[in-house]
Amino acid sequence: MRSNAPRLAEFDAVERAIVDHLFLLSPSYAVSVGLHEYDGKLPDLSSKATERWAAQADRLLARLRAIPIDALPPARRADRTMLELLLESPLFDLRESHEYERNPMVYLGSASVTAYLVRPYAPALRRAERIAELLEGVPRLLDEGRRRLQPKLPKPFVELALSIGRGLPAHYADAVAFARSAGENVGARVERAASAAGAAVEAMLRWLSDERLPSASEEFALGAERFARLLYVREGLTTPIAEIERRGRDDLARNQSRLAAIAREAGRSVPELLQAMTEDRATAESLIPTARATVEAAKQFVIDHDLVRVPSTATCRVEETPVWARALSTASMDSPGPFESASSEGVYYVTPVDPAWSPTQSEEWLKSLNRPVLKIVTVHEVYPGHYLQFLHLREAPGSLTRKVYFSPSFVEGWAHYTEQLAIEAGLAQGAPLLEVAQLHEALLRNCRLLVSIGLHTHGWSLKQATAFFEREAHLEHLPAQREAIRGTFNPEYFCYTLGKLAILELRERHLAGRFHGSLRAFHDTLLGFGSPPIGLLESLVAHAGP
Repeated sequence: MRSNAPRLAEFDAVERAIVDHLFLLSPSYAVSVGLHEYDGKLPDLSSKATERWAAQADRLLARLRAIPIDALPPARRADRTMLELLLESPLFDLRESHEYERNPMVYLGSASVTAYLVRPYAPALRRAERIAELLEGVPRLLDEGRRRLQPKLPKPFVELALSIGRGLPAHYADAVAFARSAGENVGARVERAASAAGAAVEAMLRWLSDERLPSASEEFALGAERFARLLYVREGLTTPIAEIERRGRDDLARNQSRLAAIAREAGRSVPELLQAMTEDRATAESLIPTARATVEAAKQFVIDHDLVRVPSTATCRVEETPVWARALSTASMDSPGPFESASSEGVYYVTPVDPAWSPTQSEEWLKSLNRPVLKIVTVHEVYPGHYLQFLHLREAPGSLTRKVYFSPSFVEGWAHYTEQLAIEAGLAQGAPLLEVAQLHEALLRNCRLLVSIGLHTHGWSLKQATAFFEREAHLEHLPAQREAIRGTFNPEYFCYTLGKLAILELRERHLAGRFHGSLRAFHDTLLGFGSPPIGLLESLVAHAGP
């Protein structure tokens, strides 16, 4: 071990250098994990800047790979792979999928100040100053986007970017109101910056609408080769696409079979069962209070059934989704990052009825976010899903790599897995519509996996993808169409089912033996890993557990 000390020291140094380098390209990532020295910073996304970033990433990868893997202890061997992926993933976006040339959401999505508004990690004055700094950089960021985005963009990307951008002025008005409460001088500074940022957003939207939308293309697919690369750089997976597709179809069939069985037991058709579920819904006024009560009930259920450890610091408040984010979110979780020291509180966002909606639109929204669905979504987002997962990550004594690596399929796979776990533990006892809601959500995620593969490797059209969601997941046309469109720019929405199946397979192999049948021991161990790529789960379990 002593002879390996210099290599271990070099590994520690490379680890720090890789993480620092990653945050240069994505300072918002650093802010999300609680590193507030990056507050207010926007990346330089000009072509020259990202070419320099990529060249340095290549040099860091060479340093990392020069360290023999057998010179590292087992846990750090997994970290070595994760560090490679931390650089390989953005390099894929830069060099292979060409995200910065094809997707205007890259630029408009970076122009949010939500992180500074929702979490009181520092005095209001300091946060307002960082908001001003970020907003002052928005015009430059969006100018870079217009220079870099290619003449022919995928049409769904443009349309969603326009939707996001239209919500930003109201978001900036919230920032101005917050800054005014923090102090007169900083309030004036933020107001000036918000005005300039808002003007830049409006100019970007006009440019997209007038110059890019008319020539937009229906071409968006990655193709099979790049899709396989995506699976590796995000998840460390080398599993053939055909095998992943087969597992997805098998899970789809299992969930459809169970839903049909519940319908037979109730003497109803599946559509009638789903209709009955939508009838149990809150009012516009009671939706947020209902969500708050649901959070507390979910927390108590996890404790009563000893599913996973609930830290004593666990507390989560429920808020309305910010206006700018409502186009893409029904409910979402803002969890404290692993380096966030001020508070462990989570913020659970639920999208309310929009006062501007017609009575028909409002009714459709409340039907879609009915009480059974809201309970399952709360399990997913809060207890024992995302929020509890991130509390474990905060408390885990893992390495720097484990604190900053977030596998989409582990994060979303865990949350989706807990929906099924809650039903297995008896959440739906005496309330069969809760299992119906869980299965409906599972069918949606099954279809996301299969549609992602279809759109990006089999040449599916949006029409085919929409019909698949309607037929296999029992979605109405409009939500099915929205889901299909999401698959064009977010092929990684395969992560829910992909991660859930990985966790279920791991549980089947190891629960009885290594964990002596204890679900809590299995879950606590799993969450103790952080959020690793699912391709590493088997090797991590092999060196862990009781």
